[in-house]
Amino acid sequence: MVENGADKTQSPWPEHCLGAVSLTFDDGLRSQLESAIPVLDEYGLNGTFYLNPPAEGDEAGWRERLAPWSIAARNGHEIGNHSLTHPCSENFAFKAGARGLEHMTLDEIEADVLEAERRLLAAIPEQQERTFAYPCYQTYVGAGTGRQSYVPVIARHFTGGRALGETANDPQRCDLHCLWSHPVERQSGAQMVGLAEQAAAEGRWTVLTFHGVHEGNLSVAESDLRELCAFLARHRDRIWTAPLVAVARQVRDWRRA
Repeated sequence: MVENGADKTQSPWPEHCLGAVSLTFDDGLRSQLESAIPVLDEYGLNGTFYLNPPAEGDEAGWRERLAPWSIAARNGHEIGNHSLTHPCSENFAFKAGARGLEHMTLDEIEADVLEAERRLLAAIPEQQERTFAYPCYQTYVGAGTGRQSYVPVIARHFTGGRALGETANDPQRCDLHCLWSHPVERQSGAQMVGLAEQAAAEGRWTVLTFHGVHEGNLSVAESDLRELCAFLARHRDRIWTAPLVAVARQVRDWRRA
């Protein structure tokens, strides 16, 4: 069946939709609770929020700090795994003196990610399935001849994984555990709308990565986020906006079928 120029037999998207968008937010920042989630809720949209559960402190302490995210999960937002300690390359200035990915093993990165998962499951029992976002978009451990991808580790434990890329994801061919995403810090609402429109025109799935809303050096303006959400709400009949886990599950099941 051909509808609106798209061959729906070759598409995993809900009926009438031409493409998909996932709005993802990293690092569990305060402005996401205070600004991003209220804006998404206002427009009836759900996003994915990637957290690093507190790496220190007693269990009661980190459960309390994760409590606001449990409310977001009950309202339909995905609370994703962003590792426990946010390990990145030692080449980053902000990681100076810290042990980074170059000196980690696959067993160590798996232990880090699974401890984060244990805490998320304990504090947010409403959500038993989630995706993972690679800290700093980096998917390896080791260096030189000892460098190894940890994408297979993530594939063993999660429905999907979000990395960095150059374009929207082709549902037939993308690696669900190393999905491409667009960082959108400092972008205008019109620029982000353009990425969503391009995905719809190509029948693809665009993943947008946010950090702070008027917070930090990787920020977007709330007015630009609102412009994007208003557009997605108006065009929900042709662009499917859903958390990463929901789209990844849909694509996975469509491929199996």
